[in-house]
Amino acid sequence: MPIERHLFFQLMGSFASGVTVVTSRGEDGVLRGFTASAFSSLSLEPRLCMIGVDLRTESLPTIRASQTFAVNILSAEQRDLSQHFASKTPDKFDGLDYRHGPITGAPIFAGVVAWLECRVREVLPGGDHLIVVGEIHAGEAREGTPLLYFRSRYRALAEDE
Repeated sequence: MPIERHLFFQLMGSFASGVTVVTSRGEDGVLRGFTASAFSSLSLEPRLCMIGVDLRTESLPTIRASQTFAVNILSAEQRDLSQHFASKTPDKFDGLDYRHGPITGAPIFAGVVAWLECRVREVLPGGDHLIVVGEIHAGEAREGTPLLYFRSRYRALAEDE
């Protein structure tokens, strides 16, 4: 028998993760985005990453139709951006500082510690989510401190000793 829901949350919450906002641009030009901590590298050859996408998110049809997405790896100063994209705000991009990615046209936010653009390579079932495997076609890493999430709270990265 599977573990209980509350234990699942305790266990998964014990793994500290970075926080991202995954964005996409539909063929109609409509922008979509959601906050995700279910992101990781997958393969060096070819250069792949993966994201977990909730089946209920409004971004899913856009990612499927465009076959592209961008991952914005948030800085410690972007907690508000994380919370904004986790909300049900109707026009999530209104008033935000971003540019369109050179490959996908998906929004890339100012101030992120890194961003990458992907073309969908594969989509796999994952319960109430889909696992979307992306081949990385562009990206940039910058100096900065990442936004972290651990046990249902945002956390700070400790300085090196």
